[in-house]
Amino acid sequence: MNKHILEKVEIVSAIIPINIGTARAGDVVSMKNYGRCAIVFLKDAGVNNEDVTLTVEQCSSVAPSNAKALNFTRVDVKQGTLTSVGTWTTTNPAAGNTYTNTDLGGQQALIVIDIKAEDLDLDNNFDCVRVSTSDAGTATSLAAAVYILHEPRYAKAGGVSAIAD
Repeated sequence: MNKHILEKVEIVSAIIPINIGTARAGDVVSMKNYGRCAIVFLKDAGVNNEDVTLTVEQCSSVAPSNAKALNFTRVDVKQGTLTSVGTWTTTNPAAGNTYTNTDLGGQQALIVIDIKAEDLDLDNNFDCVRVSTSDAGTATSLAAAVYILHEPRYAKAGGVSAIAD
């Protein structure tokens, strides 16, 4: 089990660091070669009332094609001054494809939504994932998101691409 992290996971930029005062559609990743995909969203403190909504969709290609809702029921959050928050808070929102934390504005945050490949509509060829953010108003907050694909189906040096079908 003494493997380098990049032999066990693939890390892909979803949303580059950017002002979240405008809605942002993230890049799309393929889960064909992975069992899970952790969507990791990170934002700075910004100001109060700048709460962003995260939306997760499944697609039938990395183009993206035929995007539709991908429901999830668990979200893990660290918020506040992140250098002093040592543990995660797990929430179980009602099944849906969006998450809004209404007291996130004015606080730093790290949010993780972990998707299982088996939760995608594989019968209809949906094997890709995309995260997007809402318009957080006149937001001055900077935010970014990455996908961490894990549980590779085929481990190999250099990893397996998740940005190609």
